[in-house]
Amino acid sequence: MAATVLLGPYVSEYYYLATYTILQFIVLGTAWNILGGYGGYVNFGTAGFFAIGCYTTIVLNKIFPMPLFFEMLAAAVTAGLVGLGTGYLTLRLRGVFFSIATLALAIVLQTLVVNWSFVGGARGVYVIRPPISGVLMAFFGFFVPNGISYVQFLVVLMVALTMFAVLAAWAVEKSWIGIGLAAIRDDESAAETSGVPSLRLKLIATTMSGAIMGMAGAPFPYYVTYVDPATAFGLAIAVNSIAMPLVGGTATWWGPVVGAILLGSAQQILTVTISSAANLFIVGVLLVVFLTAAPRGVVGIVRSWKRGRK
Repeated sequence: MAATVLLGPYVSEYYYLATYTILQFIVLGTAWNILGGYGGYVNFGTAGFFAIGCYTTIVLNKIFPMPLFFEMLAAAVTAGLVGLGTGYLTLRLRGVFFSIATLALAIVLQTLVVNWSFVGGARGVYVIRPPISGVLMAFFGFFVPNGISYVQFLVVLMVALTMFAVLAAWAVEKSWIGIGLAAIRDDESAAETSGVPSLRLKLIATTMSGAIMGMAGAPFPYYVTYVDPATAFGLAIAVNSIAMPLVGGTATWWGPVVGAILLGSAQQILTVTISSAANLFIVGVLLVVFLTAAPRGVVGIVRSWKRGRK
């Protein structure tokens, strides 16, 4: 917070927006990796869970406005329950069938939102940012320095959420849940034969993954101030949340962090130097390169280099 306040007058707001975007994709990539990386179940429905978080904030803002922190908690609960229900219905499917089912979920959710006039429907809805002093007082309960903007506040909030998501992924990886998910990823039939409670572990992973994605989507309406289904369910969200863990490496908690920083920074540079339309093209090219030349991502390259040194 102190660094944001001190640097605020000297740093263009674009850099805060770019930082927010990169942090958002670290959270989404980390959440996707809990199920897709550790468990080996590729989820194409990231945009659906992200949009649940967005529209939870919009609904609460219309019905009963509250501090963003509580809206994020509500988004986590809503998206987590959807993840739990989706997992219970689809996790008996394997491979491409599960992936298609998660994609269908995102399409169903988008269709519902497009036809829901209360949240703007296909037209979208504008969201008014609350006064920054009131927001920060509600969060931290102390005097707010002059000069801090709402975008800077969102960056601070997303830093905290990023730390929480990465810590949660680290805890999962080091716990019995991560060990069980790794066994499922390697050979689910053998894992079940050995006594691994595969369905329970997968339900835990889908619930955690959905909840964190929902939390990432909750601040988004205040970030863009206008949300429509095409934005909330955007292709860029779905593609990046998968591409960044694959580029960084899905075997560890820090792979999605590395991938999001590399790809997110490249996209922001391309946006201001060439065109924002080139973003997904670059992501596609890097995906093809890494999947063919380095399927284990940057993490695999670093580990191979260390083994070679030894």
